[in-house]
Amino acid sequence: MLETILNIRAVSKHYQSADSSLTILDNISFTIQKGSTVAITGPSGSGKTTLLGLCAGLDRATEGSVELNNVVLDKLSEDQRAAVRNQHVGFIFQNFQLLPTLTALENIMVPLELRGEKNIRPRALDLLEKVGLSARGDHYPVQLSGGEQQRISLARAFSNTPAILFADEPTGNLDGETSEKVIKLLFDLNKEAGTTLVIVTHDMDLAARADRIIRLKSGVIIADEQKTYA
Repeated sequence: MLETILNIRAVSKHYQSADSSLTILDNISFTIQKGSTVAITGPSGSGKTTLLGLCAGLDRATEGSVELNNVVLDKLSEDQRAAVRNQHVGFIFQNFQLLPTLTALENIMVPLELRGEKNIRPRALDLLEKVGLSARGDHYPVQLSGGEQQRISLARAFSNTPAILFADEPTGNLDGETSEKVIKLLFDLNKEAGTTLVIVTHDMDLAARADRIIRLKSGVIIADEQKTYA
């Protein structure tokens, strides 16, 4: 039996203003098994990115429970949630979020440094080679193309061997040809590492690469489709 890495139980997210309440997510429940690939899709405003933030411990649900790699996040402080993310989670963002004052190689090393690991340069160099940018290690983000920046962010995401990797519109700022290369690299690295991959995307070609597609609309799950293999 496959082990569960993410358990979302009756999760809702509301935002309260002076005279009204806005519901972004309404009573969402699902589980994700270790080693699987899952795409979360839906139109703009459906709650995709909010859901990813709750799953990853970046934000706290108004109601319900989030359990990530056997850690219940609900009552943890921000510092405690940050420690869980640092230990178990990798991120890839649409706008890359590389540190502009660090070189490509230094950006890859950041998660390892935050964990206090030693002798991290060889691992960072290995990942730099895997994403095909060995010659660009001493370049700063501003000197890299969008596709190159996203490949560096992929290397950074995998550097601390996360148990689960969250990708928020990872090809949203890339052209078609570059997107295809980044998607292939993402799934190749993920397969090699055996990481659980959760992708938020409106790109159905990208979603179709996943084992499972969870479709959101207006803050609720309207479909949960598991790919079947002959």
